[in-house]
Amino acid sequence: MVFVLVALVTAVFSWVIGFFVRRLAPALDAVDHPTVGRKIHTRPIPLLGGVAPFLATALVLIAYALFSGQIGLPTLTDTHIATKHIIGVAIAALVLIVGGFFDDRYSLKPWQQLIAPFVAIGIVIASGIGVSELSHPFGGPPIKLETSNILLFWWNGLPRYFTLWSDVITILWLLGMMYTTKLLDGLDGLVSGMTVIGSLTIGLLSILFFVNIPTALLAFVVAGAFFGFLPHNMHPAKIFLGEGGSLLAGFLLGVLSIMSGAKFATALLVLGIPILDAVWVILRRVCIEKRSPFVGDRGHLHYRLLDAGLSHRAAVFLLLAIASTFGSAALFLQTQQKLLALGVLAILMIILVSVLIKNEQRSMGERDPFTRT
Repeated sequence: MVFVLVALVTAVFSWVIGFFVRRLAPALDAVDHPTVGRKIHTRPIPLLGGVAPFLATALVLIAYALFSGQIGLPTLTDTHIATKHIIGVAIAALVLIVGGFFDDRYSLKPWQQLIAPFVAIGIVIASGIGVSELSHPFGGPPIKLETSNILLFWWNGLPRYFTLWSDVITILWLLGMMYTTKLLDGLDGLVSGMTVIGSLTIGLLSILFFVNIPTALLAFVVAGAFFGFLPHNMHPAKIFLGEGGSLLAGFLLGVLSIMSGAKFATALLVLGIPILDAVWVILRRVCIEKRSPFVGDRGHLHYRLLDAGLSHRAAVFLLLAIASTFGSAALFLQTQQKLLALGVLAILMIILVSVLIKNEQRSMGERDPFTRT
């Protein structure tokens, strides 16, 4: 009940803050104007929506840290998580929000957009968060990521090291999660809904099987923050997450999966369809179309669902239903079974995309009979 209550309080905070951000964004000229191409909204929509779940999460965690011990509740740093970890995640999240504001306001170049994510990842690693081991895919003992440490600097009397394999995997994982949710942010409420499902799955997993109470609490707070933002973000959206918010969603999911014990397979099952879609889109742009992967188009799965005739909400609910199904399965599957489920998910993705492409080709042929083969 404590987790549910904390999540509900965070949701209310996020919902209330959302109203203020909706007024603030136009005043700062952080607005997404409709243009010809892949954008589907027909009127200017405020950006900076990620500020609402960020502030709600920060406020609740600060309040909980100050008063939980006084009223007999488990504290954030009882086990598994140190104070420096919480501070590191908070500062990194702030970096993403600030970087996202500059992109929303000034439309940064692709290489400039990479600055905030890499700085945020560096802060998290410097705070001591990283992947120390991986579950063995065939049921053996965990794979330790121990290697020689490289001393980088001293901070507060303590050494800070670069641990090769641990830090490389952490960088790749967090970067991949952030850009998955960034590329997914094309339909109203989709990324927010995915973040709610993903964080709840990690939270329940932490409670039921690994007794990792601080991570579970963080996960429920994140779920509440994005759930409270959903009324502002569902179709027709009154505000978008913006660059910072879409990156923040993937960042928090990535950090939670590391803190819960490198539960990568669980996160992959929830975000499996978007991740596979992102990989396919990037490979298509680079290898087939020979162009930059950073230039958007309507080749994403969620746009294809709209082109196939689904309504905006129906497309979102379909993708959220798939994520919920595989996320629920992750609660009861072992590592080997999760890998099998990932294979099923990949097959489902291939079938879905193939059907949609065939449908598009059939529609084009019906519109122009000379293109039929």
